[in-house]
Amino acid sequence: MVGGYAALQVLGRRSGSTPGERRARLPGDELVRTPQMVTDHAVTIDAPAERIWPWLTQMGWHLGGYYTPAWVDRLVFPDNWPSLDRLDPGLVRDLRVGDTIPDGPPDTAWYVVAQVEPAHHLVLRSTTHVPPGWDQRFGARITWTWCFVLTDLPGGGTRLHVRIRGRMSPWWFTAVYLLAIVPADHVMATGMLRGLKRRAESRGGGQVPRPVRPRPSGPGTEAHT
Repeated sequence: MVGGYAALQVLGRRSGSTPGERRARLPGDELVRTPQMVTDHAVTIDAPAERIWPWLTQMGWHLGGYYTPAWVDRLVFPDNWPSLDRLDPGLVRDLRVGDTIPDGPPDTAWYVVAQVEPAHHLVLRSTTHVPPGWDQRFGARITWTWCFVLTDLPGGGTRLHVRIRGRMSPWWFTAVYLLAIVPADHVMATGMLRGLKRRAESRGGGQVPRPVRPRPSGPGTEAHT
């Protein structure tokens, strides 16, 4: 059991990525200068970056989802809509710095677009991924970046590299994240990347548009170091 958990810790930090990718400096790394947690995952997709990019722009809670397997959506996100299998013209958008991407019911958790270059990279940042009330009761804090980098490959394919960097406080909150989130990231990131690969390579068509829920707002929408 201990060996299995140790393996999940390793896989949660690096599955699918190469040593060179893990050493590389990516956009947004400077936003969390001394991370306590770094994970790198990657996949090769037989599609150009321009075909993958729209899938990233429609991600989010009650939007396109995160392309994780259906069992993950049911188990981990039971209140969210299932991940879309098609691009929805009502959800695909031109992301700009400052845009928000909801990651839970209104005013719970969301990402802010920190950097974006279409079909090349997207950096999301959050200070909101703390259990409700823990910031006030326990002083729990987090600064979290989620970076997606698309690199063109010979032959028309794309390498999609996803990196998370996080810094938490106090120490026990950091320990909870390292013990629980890192192993879980192997399942989540691997499922997401496989889902994106399948969708981008399928050349899927349109989707009946979903209603767009209000984007979250209020204290905490600004990112802090």
